[in-house]
Amino acid sequence: EGLNGTIAGPINGVEAVLDAIHALPGFDRLELKYAWTDISPFHRMKVRVKTEIVTMGQPDLDPARDAGVYVSPADWNALIADPETLVIDTRNAYESEIGAFEGAVKPNTESFRDFPDWFRTEGRALLAQTGARRVAMYCTGGIRCEKSTAFLKAEGIKNVHHLEGGILRYLETTSEQDSLWHGECFVFDERVSVGHGLIQGAHTLCRGCRLPVDEVGRASVHYVEGVCCARCHDTRDEGQRARYAERHRQIEIAQKRGQTHIGASPNPNGVADAGRRR
Repeated sequence: EGLNGTIAGPINGVEAVLDAIHALPGFDRLELKYAWTDISPFHRMKVRVKTEIVTMGQPDLDPARDAGVYVSPADWNALIADPETLVIDTRNAYESEIGAFEGAVKPNTESFRDFPDWFRTEGRALLAQTGARRVAMYCTGGIRCEKSTAFLKAEGIKNVHHLEGGILRYLETTSEQDSLWHGECFVFDERVSVGHGLIQGAHTLCRGCRLPVDEVGRASVHYVEGVCCARCHDTRDEGQRARYAERHRQIEIAQKRGQTHIGASPNPNGVADAGRRR
């Protein structure tokens, strides 16, 4: 299906990797997004070969051929403001709860695999109830929408659109004053969330369940830094919480000593972060 990923490092290093990827057959054109961070957003290099870039469990789909109509960030506001457009967030519940486009339907799925069932049981009925003439879908960086729009077309829905470059491209190119986005966008690295201009957001990551936690969540009596949050507190036993607490203690010790924690990369300043659509 292609290549999807995020790399981080000094700009010269990032550009060298991108040059190598561009030289590969079929990768002369990439959808790239750049952001800057003062922290290293990854602890290690990880490369995976998968049957699907994002797992939907619909093997007959061909998103390269059958994806819906791409809509640029510049044209997105007019599309979703149209009352005859049904806007659908294709992301999972933990992502959409910290930020979404105005008026969007949130399927509240636990994984992308759940999306086809949601559409067949709820989404199609919602489309009929609203009388919408078109569907507009969005996701973090655009890849999930290539599959979800291809899926809707396979289900007989003809007028299907999706945000080109995803939320990240929209936040990168749209001023906050003109934006119809509310909240922050969850990202799959140590930044946790970003806002307009792709500036790092206010959310942190619960190390127990790996889900985002806002300021209110961190004030909960069930929140323990590095261990658990209100969402997962009752789902972890004492042994698990003890292991998480020890892990957090070791990380703090390493930081106080000025050492790099096990599995972490050096943390240069001015790290460029280049990611293809996610």
